[in-house]
Amino acid sequence: MAATEKKYQLGTTENQEFLREVRNGLLNFGHLFPSTGGSSYYLGDDGTPWEDRNRETWITSRMAHVYSIGSILGHEGSEALADAALKGLRGELHDDRNGGWYAGLTRENKIVPTKQCYAHAFVILAAASGVLAGRDGAEGLLKEALALYDLRFWNEEEGLSCDTWNTEFTKLDPYRGLNANMHTVEAFLAVADVTEDENYRIRAGRIIDHVLVWAKDNHWRIPEHFSSDWVPDLECNKERPDDPFKPYGATPGHGIEWARLITQWALSTYKGDKNGAAPYREAAENLYNRAVEDAWNTDGAPGIVYTTDWNGKPLVHDRMHWTLAEAINTSAVLYHVTENEKYAADYAEFMKYLDEKVLDHVHGSWFHQLDRENHLLETVWPGKSDIYHALQATLIPYYAPGLSIAVAVKKSL
Repeated sequence: MAATEKKYQLGTTENQEFLREVRNGLLNFGHLFPSTGGSSYYLGDDGTPWEDRNRETWITSRMAHVYSIGSILGHEGSEALADAALKGLRGELHDDRNGGWYAGLTRENKIVPTKQCYAHAFVILAAASGVLAGRDGAEGLLKEALALYDLRFWNEEEGLSCDTWNTEFTKLDPYRGLNANMHTVEAFLAVADVTEDENYRIRAGRIIDHVLVWAKDNHWRIPEHFSSDWVPDLECNKERPDDPFKPYGATPGHGIEWARLITQWALSTYKGDKNGAAPYREAAENLYNRAVEDAWNTDGAPGIVYTTDWNGKPLVHDRMHWTLAEAINTSAVLYHVTENEKYAADYAEFMKYLDEKVLDHVHGSWFHQLDRENHLLETVWPGKSDIYHALQATLIPYYAPGLSIAVAVKKSL
C-alpha cells in the first residue's frame, strides 16, 4: 500500500499522524476567538475574528468545549482559552434577570433576542467538558445550566425538548425541531459520563426512541421539523431550502450524526449486552447507509449534499464541512462496532476528500461550504465560524465509541 493511501486508512500510523497534524492546526487556528468579555467572535477564513458579527452563545460554548479538550490533550494555551469562553458564558452571555443564556450579543453589545434550546444544549456540553478539564467555575455553570434546561426546555411527559422561547421565558414558540434534540442527546450523554447521573442517559434514550420511530416510518430519512404536538412538518421552509439551521427536506448529515449518537448511547446503556444494543446498532446502520446512499458522490462529484427531498433526490448540492466531519466519525465508529470493511472503505474515501478538497492547506481549518463542484461558496457559512465539528473528527475515530469524546480522551490518558 502506497504511503498516500495509508494516510487515509483507519488504524494506520500514517492516518493517526495526519489527524494529529490536522487537530493541532485546528487548535492553533482558533486562538483568536475570545472577545474582551469572553464571548466568541465568529472567525474568518484565516482565523481573524469578524468583530462585526454577533457573538453567539452556541459558538462560545463550542469553543469552551474544544479548548477544554485541548487542555486535556496538553495543547499550549488551551486552559486560558477555555477559561475565556467559560467567562463569557458565566458573564456577558448570561441573562441575570430572566435566567438562561442569550442567543448572543451584537457588536454594540445589544442582546440577540430569544432563548434557544440549541444554544442551551451547547452550554451544558461546554460546562461538562470544563468540569472534566478542571476549569474554575465549570461545576457551578453545569449545575445552573442543567437546572435551567430542566425548567424551560425538557418535557418529561413527552420525553423531548421544546425549541425556542422569547428572551423573558414568557412565550414558547410552537415550532419543535430535532436539531436541538440531537445536540441535547450529545449533551445529556456527556453529563451522564461526567457526573454518573444515569437519568440523563435515560433521557437521551427517550429522545432516540422517538427519532427512530419517525425515521423508520420515513424510509430512514429523518423528519427535522414539527408542530407543537410533534406532528412532522415535511414542507417546512420549502421557500428557504438552504437555511443553516432549519433547511427544507432531509438533511443527510444529521442522519449520519444521529447514527453515531445512537451507537454511543446503545454501547453505554447496554455495555456488554450485544442483544440489547443490536436493534439500535442496526438502526444506526440504516440511518448511515441511507444518508450516504442519498448524499455522497451523488451528483458527479465527491462530497455530501446538504439536503435531499423525501425520495432522496438532492435539493441543495452545497457541501457543508460539518457533514464530512460527521461522516468521518460515524464510518469509523460503525467499523469499530461491526468490523464491516465497507465502513473502513467509506472512511478512507472521506479522508481523501478531506485532504484534497475540504482542508484549507493555506490558511488552516476546513472550508465550511463548497458548491457542487467543490469550489468555495459563502452563501450560508462564510468564513470558519468555529472548530467544533472538525476537531471532534480528528478524535472520535480513535477513541472509545461508547463514551463522550472529552471523557474518552481523558480516560485514555
